[in-house]
Amino acid sequence: MTKPPTEASAAETLAATVVAAPVAAAPVAAATAAAAPAADVITAGAIPSTSSLDLGVVGNCALNALIDKLGRVVWCCLPRFDGDPVFNALLDPSENGSLWSFQLENFSHSEQWYEPNTAVLHTRLFDTLGQGVEITDFAPRFPSRGRFFRPLTLVRRLHPLSGAPRLRILLRPRFDWGREIPVITRGSNHLRYVGSEQTLRLNTDAPISYLLAETSFVVSRPYNFLLGPDETLVNGIGDTARTFEQETLAYWRSWSRALATPLEWQAAVIRAAITLKLSLCEDTGAIVAAMTTSVPEAPGSARNWDYRFCWLRDAFFVVRALNSLSELGTMEDYLRWLGNVVVRSAGGHIQPLYGIGLEEALPEVTLDHLPGYRNHQPVRVGNQAYEHFQHDVYGNIVLGAAQSFHDERLLHRSGVEQFQHLEACGERAFTLYDQPDAGMWELRTRSRIHTSSALMSWAACDRLAKIASKLELGERAAYWHERAATIGQRILSESWNEERQAYAESFGGRDLDASVLLMVEVGLVAPTDQRFIATVDALEKYLCDGPYMRRYEAPDDFGRPETAFNICTFWRIDALARIGRKEQAREIFETMLATRNHLGLLSEDTHPVTGEMWGNFPQTYSMVGIINCAMRLSAAWESAI
Repeated sequence: MTKPPTEASAAETLAATVVAAPVAAAPVAAATAAAAPAADVITAGAIPSTSSLDLGVVGNCALNALIDKLGRVVWCCLPRFDGDPVFNALLDPSENGSLWSFQLENFSHSEQWYEPNTAVLHTRLFDTLGQGVEITDFAPRFPSRGRFFRPLTLVRRLHPLSGAPRLRILLRPRFDWGREIPVITRGSNHLRYVGSEQTLRLNTDAPISYLLAETSFVVSRPYNFLLGPDETLVNGIGDTARTFEQETLAYWRSWSRALATPLEWQAAVIRAAITLKLSLCEDTGAIVAAMTTSVPEAPGSARNWDYRFCWLRDAFFVVRALNSLSELGTMEDYLRWLGNVVVRSAGGHIQPLYGIGLEEALPEVTLDHLPGYRNHQPVRVGNQAYEHFQHDVYGNIVLGAAQSFHDERLLHRSGVEQFQHLEACGERAFTLYDQPDAGMWELRTRSRIHTSSALMSWAACDRLAKIASKLELGERAAYWHERAATIGQRILSESWNEERQAYAESFGGRDLDASVLLMVEVGLVAPTDQRFIATVDALEKYLCDGPYMRRYEAPDDFGRPETAFNICTFWRIDALARIGRKEQAREIFETMLATRNHLGLLSEDTHPVTGEMWGNFPQTYSMVGIINCAMRLSAAWESAI
């Protein structure tokens, strides 16, 4: 097949990424104007010591795998997103790490791209003689027998492009966070990797002896690899892989075709939407904040967190972004999960995050045997934030569920019973809106009455009033409208700082915080509000490094933030567009698109000097920002057609 153009933005001028290696001084293709990290290189049998977020993600709403520019699987957790990373080279690039690599002899350069509008990834590896192979990676997902078929299986298809390329295959899974080397058993066309807690099976039509010995061989014909549960295949290996690929391509093309995209930046929006969909664990409906743990927010910062859980705040923003594209399935799945959280709480405390399977306790531990991303420790598993009181959570619950009461396209619309459960959340929001908490940035040693928490409490009451009106419950509508007015008046009076000429991060505070930009997005104030416009000006002056925006200015438990938080930059873009500075907003948005990696993905943070990505990856917040800003800034379809 011929290689299609990349789905990157117009700022990304090259169609594929070229990675230099010692054997050939091929030029490095720049995906952005910012400085990029050193390219990964392959040496004789070694796992390169340098990690990078120049990664693609493939998945099927049951598993995800991260694959680098050289076609190496460097991260994949099983049997759930928050499970054991059976491939962990992202956090351990040493010989003790685990990965799945196709190492081409006399490697020269690589190219990588997504099949347009799908989650199927292609990587081409070339040697110094121009010979090459292509790797096609995906996780099967398609409708079958009245449900979505999404096995815990990663499929890799390898075929030669030209000449007689030689490569060797390094398939080195490990268990128990790299501490357990599996026992390997073999069959005629399969290998089993047996651990104490799980067993993986590789079904393949490649030579088993070469795989076991990691021997180089000539790739003279296509080979197929299916790694997953310890189960035999019903059909032949090649036929199964081929069918899975065709059906998976058809599914994603159909899914993408149904998106209500803006006129401009369609490829960026579609890639962001697919990435958000892959963050959904369809089994329960939970949406993880990111697919990794412990990629630091900034080098040497120790801000290394585990994001493989469901934050109610982040999930709301994901649902809202996909709803704006008319993708309602994710919301319906998430509401199944969220409903369990709400009903189980019985009107009491709700945590800011839970495990994928509704786990409440997510104890945070460090794994000292892992060197960490680029040797930045600690590596953390679990997240202590589950112990926090973050009062914005009740507003995020109501906001996440609100559309289900109004949207007549849904098969199962919410009604009075669901409204009554949400009212319990509203009561908590009203009780706690003026009480100190850890805030949305999850401060570990400081509590205040955060403006953002009060704002979401206002939103909870405001949306409950609107829902009650929709359900023709006039008395309840008046009740919640009055409570929203009470909270709104307190925010507007007590968060305003006359000295700073801005809304501050807390009642009576003076420090600035980007989260107050949400005041317009959730509807507390109008974009024409002069105090809000002044706040935008103040935030630009004190929180921005050029186009990038930090979360807040006050030092936290780890000092002053060094990197920009991508979602804050997107909030700034949205605010600028709303207050009439659309050209400035478009300019910053194009800069953010150029910050993405070569496949159109973003992590949590951007270094304002180097332009390099930091933080967990891919970050749902950041991908949400791409969708929201494109929808806000795009010219109307009517302007072109």
